[in-house]
Amino acid sequence: MSSERVTYERDGHVATITYSRPEKLNAIDGAMRDGLNEAFDRFRADDEAWVGIVTGEGRAFCVGADASGEGNPAGDFPGSFWERPTVNSFESGWEIYKPVIAAVNGHCLGYGLTLVTWCDLVIASERATFGFPEVRLGIPTIVGAIRLPQRIGWQPAMELLLTGERVDAERAREMGLVSRVVPHDDLLSEARALADRLLAGAPLAQRAIKEMARRAPYLGETDAIRFGETMRRVAGATEDAVEGMTAAREKREPRWRGR
Repeated sequence: MSSERVTYERDGHVATITYSRPEKLNAIDGAMRDGLNEAFDRFRADDEAWVGIVTGEGRAFCVGADASGEGNPAGDFPGSFWERPTVNSFESGWEIYKPVIAAVNGHCLGYGLTLVTWCDLVIASERATFGFPEVRLGIPTIVGAIRLPQRIGWQPAMELLLTGERVDAERAREMGLVSRVVPHDDLLSEARALADRLLAGAPLAQRAIKEMARRAPYLGETDAIRFGETMRRVAGATEDAVEGMTAAREKREPRWRGR
């Protein structure tokens, strides 16, 4: 799949989604929003895509919304003025439980940083910068304000959200937003190496783990455990669970099938 502004490529079980509007620093307009939604929808539905990598073309990851572009960068919202669902993209909370790696190659602002906060693992180029500039435009950051304090803690989150300032890759790593900072030219190879490490795990078990981790904070402890045990029973009845135990007995690497 390739649109004018977003590309989707799958190599084996790894899908790479790329913001591809480098002349605008990958700012999101209506067409890019449509392309992003199409790409993440394809990733979610593709049974052969087990791990995702999202990155940007050129010197930016994504610098947020293109206020002068065509269409609505937030996407279409069916319904009335008031009753409009806002979970209409991966960035704003689509449930995708496959592991997703953000390979942040440059400026990562606004919508770009919101998407990164929904990724499971973040690797940054030494050239990357991060920020939520909305407050300096008189606009509140909403999804970022919901998600960022849970991810990196209150004070570093408020530093980003309330000042509107940018931080470099090393400061983002100190905050806990980034797991590793790597040389710029090594970014995609490092992201792919991490994706390959993830492929050693059973894909359905990984999705159960991720869903458990996402849902547990919103459940009481007993409810979380009961939900988790149900997930364990479902995953334990898959072909992959049989293969994992068989491979362990035979002292060989398992051959996952995602079913």
